[in-house]
Amino acid sequence: MIKEFKDFIAKGNVMDMAVGIIIGAAFTAIVSSLVADLINPIISLFMGGIDFSSLGYRLSEGEDGAVFAYGNFIMALINFLIIAFVVFMLVKAVNKAKGPEPEAEPEAPAGPTQEELLMEIRDALRAQK
Repeated sequence: MIKEFKDFIAKGNVMDMAVGIIIGAAFTAIVSSLVADLINPIISLFMGGIDFSSLGYRLSEGEDGAVFAYGNFIMALINFLIIAFVVFMLVKAVNKAKGPEPEAEPEAPAGPTQEELLMEIRDALRAQK
């Protein structure tokens, strides 16, 4: 079982996935900072000083009461849109760097179908009579 686990971990796909997850976590921290420290203040400036992260509706009384924090959801949505856009741009750049897709070779002309062959045999047999 240990040997199988070592073989599984040593596969290239698993290592590539691990590197991707680590880079993704670091990238998420960068995007979160970008949104929180740069984009939200600009949006807040145009929206009259509103801080999205503090937006919410208190559902119960008290300091520890439940809060419907829709501002945090707005922040998460902005983060997602930025990350999705950056990933889109990265994929687009990688595809452009790879170059155009090689065109598929044209298929060889198809031969006659079974029906066509059978009709030719039938016609040949009729011509012999």
